[in-house]
Amino acid sequence: MTMMQPQRNPYLQTSVQTATPAQLLIMLYDGAIRFSNMAIEAIEKKDLNGAHNHLIRVQEIINEFIVTLDRSSPLADQLLSLYNYFNRRLMEANMKKDAEPVKEVLGHLKELRETWAQAAKKVQEQKAVPGTQHA
Repeated sequence: MTMMQPQRNPYLQTSVQTATPAQLLIMLYDGAIRFSNMAIEAIEKKDLNGAHNHLIRVQEIINEFIVTLDRSSPLADQLLSLYNYFNRRLMEANMKKDAEPVKEVLGHLKELRETWAQAAKKVQEQKAVPGTQHA
């Protein structure tokens, strides 16, 4: 018996392959937010296995943020501390099957996603206006 490969979404695959780094970061935040919401729902429905799986997915995304963090950035240390805090809270939520730590992390993820989206928009606007590019 062979395992079936999950269907690939050609639109998603193309979106990821052609996305800018900022767009990829926002996609990852969208995924973390989506899986956080799914984890909260699973916890509230007492679906312990589903909650575990969704929380692990959120942690995998946060670990991707940690691995890809530009350590030369002035914000790197603060972001690293924040991401590590998120992981601790998600582990706590997973061990206790408690939605409150997930809700806390979710609020922060939404704020960070919005901040990155605004920053990406500003960069795009500056690129579109002649004479505003910086060397």
